[in-house]
Amino acid sequence: MVSKIRCAGFGGQGIVLMGKLVAQAGMMEEKHTTFFPQYGAAMRGGTANCSVVVSDDTIASPMVEEPDVVLIMNGPSLDKFESTVRAGGWIFYNTSLIDREVKRGDVEVFKVAANDVAKEAGSTRSANMVMLGAFAEKLGAVSVEALLDSLDVMLKGKGDKIMNVTREAMKRGAALAK
Repeated sequence: MVSKIRCAGFGGQGIVLMGKLVAQAGMMEEKHTTFFPQYGAAMRGGTANCSVVVSDDTIASPMVEEPDVVLIMNGPSLDKFESTVRAGGWIFYNTSLIDREVKRGDVEVFKVAANDVAKEAGSTRSANMVMLGAFAEKLGAVSVEALLDSLDVMLKGKGDKIMNVTREAMKRGAALAK
């Protein structure tokens, strides 16, 4: 199995962290992974996206031209990356910040009110975790459990309050996809 994933949004939404967590979770499940970040002119507020490949076999290239799935956190990213998803692929998008529908009819769509759910979990800053939880539960490229474990590696030392809110947001995202 090979999963080509793109995460996209604006700087400050934790887009790069999303990719790192997926890659870390894949490694924890003894899969091959690559991670390739891209930033706009300004990190916070500018565009940000990253590509992750998770595979049972060796990966030839970290470049993802035609992702199997995109995790979209804002409207400009949906405008930019909607057309790149392979036919039959998936678009997960944040309906808290995106007020339009996906235009394509040849992809599967999963709507996630990521900011709203994150606020209920304790912080809108964890909207990215809600999206990751929904993605992992729905598609299984990596497990929700591996993502939760990867938080301990990637967010080590962040403190109990942040870790608890982050974990809760991810679990609530996963519950949306059950």
